[in-house]
Amino acid sequence: MKIELHRIPIRELIEGYVDDAESGVRGYGGRLDIRPAYQREFVYKEKERNAVVSTVMKGFPLNVMYWARNPDGTFEVMDGQQRTISLCQYANGDFAWGELDLAAKYFHRQPEDVKSRFLDYELMVYFCEGTQSEKIDWFKVINIAGLKLTAQEMRNAVYAGPWVADAKRYFSKPGCVAQKIAAHYVNAQFDRQECLSEAISWIVGSYKDKAIEEYMAIHQGDGEATGLWLHFQRVVNWIDTLFTKYRREMKGLEWGRLHKEFSARSYNPKELERQVAALMADKEVQRKSGIYEYLLSDGVRTEKLNLRQFDDDEKRAAYEIQLGVCPRCKGHFEYEEMEGDHIVPWSKGGKTVPENLQMLCRRCNGQKSDK
Repeated sequence: MKIELHRIPIRELIEGYVDDAESGVRGYGGRLDIRPAYQREFVYKEKERNAVVSTVMKGFPLNVMYWARNPDGTFEVMDGQQRTISLCQYANGDFAWGELDLAAKYFHRQPEDVKSRFLDYELMVYFCEGTQSEKIDWFKVINIAGLKLTAQEMRNAVYAGPWVADAKRYFSKPGCVAQKIAAHYVNAQFDRQECLSEAISWIVGSYKDKAIEEYMAIHQGDGEATGLWLHFQRVVNWIDTLFTKYRREMKGLEWGRLHKEFSARSYNPKELERQVAALMADKEVQRKSGIYEYLLSDGVRTEKLNLRQFDDDEKRAAYEIQLGVCPRCKGHFEYEEMEGDHIVPWSKGGKTVPENLQMLCRRCNGQKSDK
């Protein structure tokens, strides 16, 4: 990984500055992509952007910035987008600046010496270039040191290209089409690439970084991300079809994995709704979000429900009543060698109440089946 420190005067940074829907946000004579596909939208408010200008006007140091150098000699802002846009917007006359006893003025109305002080200010910028594997390792280190990129923003930086740019249309902006159809299903910030990460996880069936990166590497050069968008819609339609009533417990589930495992099976939506309602009302079910995977697995994955367990006082009382004798093998055991068991299993209507509790030795409890 090659990293070089450069001093860039603001007058060079703002040269050729443009911010529009077609050209994007560019500066540095058109060679700097200030808002690459993996970056978030501009979020600084008046207080933050004025603080950036004040720092420059007083000659105080701004935090270092990071630009990624591309093979064609262009650059992308990796860290410092918010500060960069604040400086460009002020020089462009987009807002007035002033503090304390100074009246707020637009840049073009400032005295020439103030303009020069602003334009001659040197930004500390690291130019960075290297292989994809070197970049992602470097981004992770920088992120720990203070570069506030999400995991998906780092991946987008490494695998930047036409595929990422197109995927952003669907998944990466507030109000995007993915947000309109699935905001209630995913836990994601739509301006931080997290929904894109979720969408890729859905199509590969895994939330592991390696699986997501492999998918992006394969499709990096693709001209469009239509395949990802179509799969995302299929998963959402599958959820909507099976579970006709939305409940807040549905948000954030691993829907991509569930779709991959269970979409080939047949279900009755009306029966699913009846069962969901019953389980939601069942006090024995401690993890309501687990109801959906439990039902999709045809009741096999009971552990997803985190069913209520007998407490120590109840088990100790049952042990004393049984005189430490296991009712199945008739052996005598110490309390620590026994476990609480439902006489009538939960699946057969048994409740977690003292009347339905028996203490079994560990061997017998392990052998008992839920029949």
